[in-house]
Amino acid sequence: MFRHIVLFRVWDDVTDARIGAAMADLRRLGEHSAVVEWTVALSTDTRKGRIIIEDGAFADAESFRDWRSSEHHRKVADRMAEIADWWVGDHHT
Repeated sequence: MFRHIVLFRVWDDVTDARIGAAMADLRRLGEHSAVVEWTVALSTDTRKGRIIIEDGAFADAESFRDWRSSEHHRKVADRMAEIADWWVGDHHT
């Protein structure tokens, strides 16, 4: 299995409504046929600000590449770049 974990550090001036819309966009990314597991949530630890967690799993690296190269993923990534910085961890389990 191929695991994809992203931590989005949302900028301080972003409204709660915009965060909600971003999380809805991220959740829709999990509807792609290549996705095996998908979770999007706000971190319960707010000491470092508002962090959106995206945790997904794919059958293999090829499935992940198909998902990542989709037009929908590109559009969501562009929108997230307007409100957050992020760190990505991808690994085989």
